[in-house]
Amino acid sequence: MADETSDPGAPVELPAMRWLDKPAHHDYGAARSYLALNLGKKTVDRIVRRLAHTQVVRFKAKDILRASGLPLLPRDNADVAKQLERIAVGEALSPCLIVRGHLNKGWVAQIADGYHRVCASNYVDEDADIPVKIISL
Repeated sequence: MADETSDPGAPVELPAMRWLDKPAHHDYGAARSYLALNLGKKTVDRIVRRLAHTQVVRFKAKDILRASGLPLLPRDNADVAKQLERIAVGEALSPCLIVRGHLNKGWVAQIADGYHRVCASNYVDEDADIPVKIISL
């Protein structure tokens, strides 16, 4: 990993990122918990069910961050650092779960699960293709 004197925005020298073919079961629970802050239970249940049954596609880390309107968290954020460690040891990460935004309505994409994985991936390679399950409302 980069030392403390290096540019905080510079890419991290790590092995190639590895990804699981599908999200871990607990990722759907995490998505459910996040979405429940903004939506009712029936809507959340429908979204999570649809996410579970959609195919994995790929988007670039930098584009996911832009579409979500979320900032790139610093490398020393505890959860981002944990994901960078997982990448460093070659552990496969879960695909992210996203609810698509809508430009005409001013809705940003919602990273229902995987924000810290997206941030860590951006540090390794902002142009890397990140596997995601994404649905539209």
